[in-house]
Amino acid sequence: MEFPSSTFLKSSSPSSINGQIIDSLCESNGVSKLMIPEVKFTKLFINGQFVDSVSGKTFGTRDPRTGDVVAEVAEGDQEDVDIAVKAAREAFDHGKWPRMSGFDRGRVILKFADLIEQHGEEIAMLDSIDSGKLVHLTKDFDIQFATNCFRYYAGAADKIHGETLKCMGEFQAYTLKEPVGVVGHIIPWNFPTVLFAAKAAPTLATGCTMIFKPAEQSPLSALYLAHLAKEAGIPDGVINVITGYGPTAGAAISSHMDVDAVSFTGSTEVGKLVMGAAAASNLKTVSLELGGKCPLVIFNDVDINMAVQTAWQAVFFNKGEVCIAGSRIYVQEGIYDEFLKKVTDNVKDWVVGDPFDPQVHQGPQVDKEQFDKVLRYIESGKREGATLLTGGKAIGEKGYYIEPTIFTDVKEDMLIAQDEIFGPVMSIMKFKTIEEAIEKANNTKYGLAAGILTNDLNTANRVSRSIRAGGIWVNCYMITESSIPFGGYKMSGFGMDSGLQALEKYLKVKSVITPIYNSPWL
Repeated sequence: MEFPSSTFLKSSSPSSINGQIIDSLCESNGVSKLMIPEVKFTKLFINGQFVDSVSGKTFGTRDPRTGDVVAEVAEGDQEDVDIAVKAAREAFDHGKWPRMSGFDRGRVILKFADLIEQHGEEIAMLDSIDSGKLVHLTKDFDIQFATNCFRYYAGAADKIHGETLKCMGEFQAYTLKEPVGVVGHIIPWNFPTVLFAAKAAPTLATGCTMIFKPAEQSPLSALYLAHLAKEAGIPDGVINVITGYGPTAGAAISSHMDVDAVSFTGSTEVGKLVMGAAAASNLKTVSLELGGKCPLVIFNDVDINMAVQTAWQAVFFNKGEVCIAGSRIYVQEGIYDEFLKKVTDNVKDWVVGDPFDPQVHQGPQVDKEQFDKVLRYIESGKREGATLLTGGKAIGEKGYYIEPTIFTDVKEDMLIAQDEIFGPVMSIMKFKTIEEAIEKANNTKYGLAAGILTNDLNTANRVSRSIRAGGIWVNCYMITESSIPFGGYKMSGFGMDSGLQALEKYLKVKSVITPIYNSPWL
């Protein structure tokens, strides 16, 4: 699946969206009406039922367009996680899901995918109201990715098998690939539906059961998806959703003695905590997809217009809230000045505003904390001596909107060149030689992804093999599909999401050896 590229700046045609229209409080942002989708599910989903948290506590999920509370959602913590894990354990140890054939599991997963596709508009609106994502792009990309992801792993469910092994003596051996058991999934707020699918689909295919902890900023789509899972025929206890906060609900999952594996996507700092909790409890299997500070290296020989559009997409897609954002743009000196002029011209046609408006290209940051963090990084860039080419300010008096921001004269040791900002901030740097480009690209603690733009095959081969990152795009960017393994090097984590490799996170290999007697061959 491909993220919007050169067509991203063009407006999409309006789509039919059902929702309530209310008076807007953010007319300063150029929006007179705000669309609010209906929120149907706000309770915890445990053992096939929506239930209140044991404490009865709730928390507000907020609309990033205004900062106003959209709905009160059940706040789960340790006691609720205990109940959910017990349900998942019962479903794994005694339920029918792991005991169904892979073919039959695949049929149920396919039905789940169909239901997500049918209800895609509602799910897209929930992600938008929670995290400020553009509704039309969420429908076109996130929902399509999720449905394709479930269908891909539905097809893999009956193709999980071990190997027959040769032994030196009169023995035969084979391996079994068995489901690991109860899996905890902790996912972030930038792609709630995509990441739910990327975690749930391979977990379901292997026959495992699971507990999801969505980000507190974006809990609504996970609850809706849990409802659809039950409707699809996934047995009770197989999928459980605990909404709440990381230090309570997330920590309880990571440290739970009856959770067999945990898969976390989020910041490197929290990933360390998850890994520590897993080690301190039952040494559960851990997979981490963490931060990124991805380089996009642009050589002299490329088409300049393609380079500008690719760089723009790499940074400003989803308002920069993307772990694989190519926020470090390295441009070879021969086209550097022309690149600066053309990339600045892009700002003229870029519309920041209500993500429910199909004419808008960039919505608000997810919440005030992220909004303030991005603005602090912009100030640090100015303070450390980078040149602000355009942008750099908040927009309006309500909501969490930030101008697309471009810095030049960025030095490698500046915070904006080293830290993951997770916002609409581009840093442009110049290089001369291929050796310098490789050195600069690797000058980061992260290793999630990178991009290379060149018409020289030898350059593409050399640089793609030299950059230490889990994914390399050549003459494209952000091309992601369920069939393509996705994961990082260094402090971007370990373990693959997507591809057949993702199944391995939820499987254990068992060797079985038996003697053979009077065999005519060995």
